[in-house]
Amino acid sequence: MSEIDPVAYGVLTQKVENLEKKIDKMEASIDELIALVNQGRGGIWMGMAIVSGISSVVGFISHYFLGKG
Repeated sequence: MSEIDPVAYGVLTQKVENLEKKIDKMEASIDELIALVNQGRGGIWMGMAIVSGISSVVGFISHYFLGKG
């Protein structure tokens, strides 16, 4: 059996540690992106509710004054 080269093992462990740091940063970034998406989704629903309300009021007023139906 061959022996483990300590230098190569040290290089490998350093690479693994660097990759773990990068993964931690990516996880934090993904959490931030998910939070932003959820905020945006709430804004879209609020915008749809406002537009729906405005169009309902306009439809009622036009029906009331124009008397079509």
